Amino acid sequence: MTCNVGGVERPIRIGIGAVAILIGLFAGLSTGVAGVALAVGAILLLIGAVGFCPLFMLFGISTCSIGS
Repeated sequence: MTCNVGGVERPIRIGIGAVAILIGLFAGLSTGVAGVALAVGAILLLIGAVGFCPLFMLFGISTCSIGS
């Protein structure tokens, strides 16, 4: 897997993922909505941490710098 998520986008994804997980755990939402929030948060957190997004690969998008 080559890097296709970089720059400012990675910490933004990590931050939004962490917030979504916290909302899913502590906001008192219904089970289904909390599950969706947890799933979306986990996906965003993982993509931000790894630096690879399968959808970016599918569409040929890369926000990584040339040297990465």
